[in-house]
Amino acid sequence: MRSVTYSMAVSLDGYVVGPDGSFDWTAPDEEVFNLATDEVRKVGVHLLGRRLYETMLYWETADQNPSLDYSTLAFAEIWKALPKVVFSTTLSAVQGNARLASGGLAEEIERLRAEPGEGDIAIGGATLAAEAAALGLIDEYRARVHPVLVGGGIAFFPQRERRVDLELVETRTFSSRVVYVRYRVAR
Repeated sequence: MRSVTYSMAVSLDGYVVGPDGSFDWTAPDEEVFNLATDEVRKVGVHLLGRRLYETMLYWETADQNPSLDYSTLAFAEIWKALPKVVFSTTLSAVQGNARLASGGLAEEIERLRAEPGEGDIAIGGATLAAEAAALGLIDEYRARVHPVLVGGGIAFFPQRERRVDLELVETRTFSSRVVYVRYRVAR
């Protein structure tokens, strides 16, 4: 069965976006960017909330910029080809290799898990991930922890009164002082 993964950059105090709506502190160096690219290579379909979808629209045309370096162009190529499912109550259409979700999150994940296919089912966006976590649908949490305290904003981890035991799968420390942690949900 395909795993559902949630991977984002996060501040040390647990936020993916600061209180002012910015996430400029998440800009990856080459090492961290390569890690993110490797993760996306292993994804079969990416589920996104509206805000993250709109942020990631940049990558739909980034490959048309000849001044970008090879690794950036490689990510753009991988992202553009990746099937995406967007959860939104305000969008009426999406671009590229994306479609609007036709059902609820649990139903969509159940359908995707039942379909033949390879690669993880990745979830992007803290709000959508919080919903998946509350439903017990996330199999792995992957955080690129940045050495910054932002003091508030949108939390990486859902704020639910539900205990989830995790097993450490992998850690890495990068020269940029970013620490990558990968945990599997203990079932």
